[in-house]
Amino acid sequence: MQNTKLTFACGLYDRMQPLYTGEVNPEGIDLDFRVIEWSREIFDRMAGRLEFDAAEFSSSELISRISAGRCPFVAIPVFPSRTFRHGFICVNRRSGIRGPKDLEGRRIGTPLYTQTAAIWLRGHLAHDYDVDLSGVTWVQGALSLAGAHGAPSVLPPVRAARIEINDSGKSLSRLLEEGTIDATLGSNIPEALGRNPDVQRLFPNFHDIERDYFKRTRIFPIMHLVAIRREAYEANPGIAASLYRAFEESKNRALTRMKHLGALRYMLPWLPEYLDEIEQVFGGDPWPYGIEANRPTLEALVTYMAEQGIIAKALPLERIFVPV
Repeated sequence: MQNTKLTFACGLYDRMQPLYTGEVNPEGIDLDFRVIEWSREIFDRMAGRLEFDAAEFSSSELISRISAGRCPFVAIPVFPSRTFRHGFICVNRRSGIRGPKDLEGRRIGTPLYTQTAAIWLRGHLAHDYDVDLSGVTWVQGALSLAGAHGAPSVLPPVRAARIEINDSGKSLSRLLEEGTIDATLGSNIPEALGRNPDVQRLFPNFHDIERDYFKRTRIFPIMHLVAIRREAYEANPGIAASLYRAFEESKNRALTRMKHLGALRYMLPWLPEYLDEIEQVFGGDPWPYGIEANRPTLEALVTYMAEQGIIAKALPLERIFVPV
């Protein structure tokens, strides 16, 4: 039987490299791996033009579309990108912000209100620090450039929030330095951090906070999953399980190589120390795939999305992912 030809767009992460090189091949599939390093570009091309058969995709954007009944994709529980986010809140100290509660009623810049990273951070602030975000004005735009963050075709929230579009001709980073906004949060940190002493992380000890957070909650925030065009999946449902197995094998090979310390695989001088910490905290595999291994994380995400009015109500996880 002839293999199914599929295009797949993703960043060239370590866990994806064996797939890209052809060392790992999904059974019954000829995979055309398209490397695109800026994930926003992948999302915009996938959502706007259905340009790929499968792709790394925003978790919140896919869940929003499923909730609205307007999703041209199915998903498998493979997570190319996940990041602890406490270190991604930056503030201008001249605004008098010293702790999380000081964010109440402020003007906060964010790339997209509906962005997965922003959803996670608002969830952390509300649940762990009792921050009332109802009075915040969200200034939406690119962090390091003037204008918008990509060209997204995202669904609007189901409940209105105070959102302003940054049309100042300046980046959010510049507005933070000027004091036009009081803080930023989202998927990256402003260029002003490290350049302007007034711009600081809200949580300077974010590593310690994030480690404690995981130990308490077993949540390692998921940013992206793998989406498959519904049309391609319905034509051949077996591609979901085949891709899942290949992604799992590719990730496991990357983990094995990372743990080989004869020559450091990454430009991290203290990689051995980090690996010891990963073993202690995560039991050796910090990047599990599948629903059950990630249930606390996924349930927190859909809960936060419902609480923040991104979707009408939390979804069962089995509605989000097809069987693998």
